[in-house]
Amino acid sequence: MRAGVLDRARMLFEGMPEGNVVTWCAIISGCIQCRRSKEALALFSRMQTDGFEPNDMTLVSVLATCAHLGALEQGKWVHIYMRSNGIKISVFLGTLLIDMYATCGQVELGLKVFEEMQEENLLTYTMMIKGLAMHGRGFEVLRLFSDMEMSGFVPDDVAFIGALCACTHAGLVDQGHEILDSMTRQYGIKTKLEHYGCMVDLLAHNGLLDEARDLVESMPMEPDALVWGALMAGFKVHRNVELAEHAVKHLIRLEPDSSGVYVLLANVYASSGRCDDARKVGLLMKKQVEKTPGCSLVEIGGRIHQFLVGDIAHPQIKDILLKWHEIESRIRLEGYVPDKKAVLLNIDEEEKEDALARHSEKLAIAFVLLST
Repeated sequence: MRAGVLDRARMLFEGMPEGNVVTWCAIISGCIQCRRSKEALALFSRMQTDGFEPNDMTLVSVLATCAHLGALEQGKWVHIYMRSNGIKISVFLGTLLIDMYATCGQVELGLKVFEEMQEENLLTYTMMIKGLAMHGRGFEVLRLFSDMEMSGFVPDDVAFIGALCACTHAGLVDQGHEILDSMTRQYGIKTKLEHYGCMVDLLAHNGLLDEARDLVESMPMEPDALVWGALMAGFKVHRNVELAEHAVKHLIRLEPDSSGVYVLLANVYASSGRCDDARKVGLLMKKQVEKTPGCSLVEIGGRIHQFLVGDIAHPQIKDILLKWHEIESRIRLEGYVPDKKAVLLNIDEEEKEDALARHSEKLAIAFVLLST
């Protein structure tokens, strides 16, 4: 497995006359290392069916996998298993539980784990800050950041990233400036590209585009694609085509094979009414790069289902599309209007609506409602 030859490892594992917790842990960890997370969770279920109790190492691997896949039910089962078997939730396991719950959209459960922990460390606080920031709960992040400082934990550069992200979600520009300044002035932490990227994102999303551009151009290091991407996203929100084109030149130089750059510029053109320019960018993108299709994952009854944009291969695709049309007809009554400018194909209006209906997230949402 360390050599990446997982299939041969599986053959050896399946051919063993008997196994134990160590062999199960090894094969599950190997699947995770080889990026075969679904396989790891299937083996974890089999392990329990075969009567083997997972050890701490297995639980760590499975929690990390649940976070990666968004497999909430499996993650909840691990948590319940730990409680039922009297397994102490260590700082490390607690931090992984917080990450799993936050990543799976259940930040309240992550907060409950955090509050029940008898011991915390800097990583635990940082993970909780990151989880709250991920869900746009900026004011709570800043309160927790302050609590962390008062508890005697010195924030590291990752904690500051979480705090700056929280300022972006809450639109707190002045607090963002203060936090960035306190990093170097109070704690002596060197500002990294990630911090500048967060600050650029904060300024751009709040319409301070000139200040955001000035910050990028005055940075002591060369801006990377993430920094220019944050600036570009702000230009898209506020429809500043001239500055968007400026950012795209740098992005294409840094990431010539990235389809996202072209998509962003095309969306800026489309939202500004320059549909011909948007189509030209779409055609250029087809010649220059291969666009990775969007993908959404959902969990139903402990199983992970994957949907790709434009997916028509699912056995229930007809029912799924009917369900989405039902949803859309109801939300239209509340004022929803699909944004057909984002569809760059040269097709009629009805076909554009069909293309939008096959967005991977819409397919996944319709499937969940259909299944539950």
